[in-house]
Amino acid sequence: MDIGEKIKRMRIEKQLTQEELANRCELSKGFISQLENNLTSPSIATLIDILEILGTNLREFFNEIDNERISFTREDMFETEDEELKYTLKWLIPNSQKNQMEPIIITLSPGGQYKEEKPHEGEEFGYVIAGSIFVHIGDKKSKVRKGESFYFKPRANHYISNAGKTVSKVIWVTTPPSF
Repeated sequence: MDIGEKIKRMRIEKQLTQEELANRCELSKGFISQLENNLTSPSIATLIDILEILGTNLREFFNEIDNERISFTREDMFETEDEELKYTLKWLIPNSQKNQMEPIIITLSPGGQYKEEKPHEGEEFGYVIAGSIFVHIGDKKSKVRKGESFYFKPRANHYISNAGKTVSKVIWVTTPPSF
């Protein structure tokens, strides 16, 4: 593992300059530069301080996932159906509920709806790929047609429904996972 390169990459992801990182850690800019270029090694205490500023810890930092999977086939997807509410959910990523976002495809039969959810932290995004739907948030209702999208922060009870005469399909992404 190239510790200096990984610290540099994480610093850049956090949009910090070497000087900003150094100031937050009470170190010199020169030390951060030498560290990122593998010209010096930090003490464990210093490394812990740096990683805390970068939003991680020793365990996560050294836990390299070399074989992280980035593409998935139809065989990886899982589907479930609710006949009463007339919808089908297809999870596009296996175990996505463990991630920060959860993408699904929801298919609503005519007259179907997804179950009503209570307010929660996070964000929700959807893109209608077939038919049209209504997005219900509290006492407001918005129609979203094929080729259109929706986005909201779920601060009130919410659900989607299909009041049309044809099947509707929506790519729906939530963060944090809730399906």
